[in-house]
Amino acid sequence: MNQVTLRPHQTKTVKAMLYHKKGQVIVPTGGGKTMCMISDAINEFSRTNIPQTIVVVAPRILLAQQLCEEFLEQINDVDVLHVHSGETHHTSTTKVDKIRQFNYQTACNNRNLLIFTTYHSLHRIQESNIVVDTVYFDEAHNSTARNFFPSVEYYSAEADRCYFFTATPKHSLTISKPGMNDGYVYGKVIMNVPAPKLVKEGYILPPKMIVKTIDVREEQINESEHIVDTIDQISVKKVLICARSTKQIIKLIDQTNFTQELESRDYSCMYITAKTGAYIDGKKVNRDIFFDTLNTWGKDPDKRFVVLHHSILSEGINVKGLEAALFLRNMDIIGLSQTIGRVIRTGDNNKKYGLIVVPTWDKVGISTSKRLSGVVDTVFNKGEAAISKVRK
Repeated sequence: MNQVTLRPHQTKTVKAMLYHKKGQVIVPTGGGKTMCMISDAINEFSRTNIPQTIVVVAPRILLAQQLCEEFLEQINDVDVLHVHSGETHHTSTTKVDKIRQFNYQTACNNRNLLIFTTYHSLHRIQESNIVVDTVYFDEAHNSTARNFFPSVEYYSAEADRCYFFTATPKHSLTISKPGMNDGYVYGKVIMNVPAPKLVKEGYILPPKMIVKTIDVREEQINESEHIVDTIDQISVKKVLICARSTKQIIKLIDQTNFTQELESRDYSCMYITAKTGAYIDGKKVNRDIFFDTLNTWGKDPDKRFVVLHHSILSEGINVKGLEAALFLRNMDIIGLSQTIGRVIRTGDNNKKYGLIVVPTWDKVGISTSKRLSGVVDTVFNKGEAAISKVRK
């Protein structure tokens, strides 16, 4: 086990986890919640000679794989199992008997066990009936989904310790749907770190919002031209574009001169969707190459690139160096908050803020800018969590 260096708010969080066996940890995106999980796991593995089983739950396979890599950078003497349908370098299965068998072998060898899974596959671990000591629910607002909640509720009652990490809590105003304001399942908020505090201490950057009004008639709209014009005006090197749909991305790439215009400005173009897969400068690549390239380019101060997506990059995925997010679609409060989080991570010394840009030439842009402004005010001015509320 490595010695982990924590920021002050992370130290307080880990201490709170020692005193509470269940609870919510509300930390803004970029605030380092993963390191809190890792430090707590090290504490649990070190405090007893009895082997511990810790489950880490993520909303996507990609994020489960990323979390595994981050955990194993600090924790090396541990057995690892993935329970999801994605490819991994470690043992991976969704079969109940194999989960049970792997757990039995680990216990016989007197080894600690880390299991990485998704909300979608968590029920497989539940069905295996193995004993789970601690569960970390990452991006825990996802846990309130109707098809995920039964397993979440089960482990809240059966696991010795349960913690729910999110920047964007989801509350329910009706008894017919789950919400994180259900203290019986989710416990109380044991740590709430305001975004202005992290900005003041230099751990994240403030967002700067730009609404670019484009005065054109509907029949004159040329999306490619307006997007490129917006990129020219904000004058940054690394841009995340949140597209309205996969169809919009394909149209931009295949039916306009968008990529040619980017190339003439020395920008590379990347995009990834569940339907098309991943592409870099017109060439299809696997996801590992896509994200390795994305992070390599993010660290390169001279590299210019634009990356388009619909939803895959919104939540949890760490991408180095992004300077601006350009919104072509509206999102719920959670989606907007998570996307802002992609561009407010600290980078080089010249980066003073994360740009969030909304080009408005239709009603979608106008409503997006209003909702985005509300999120920025709540999180970065008032210092409150962006709580999403289910009303019916």
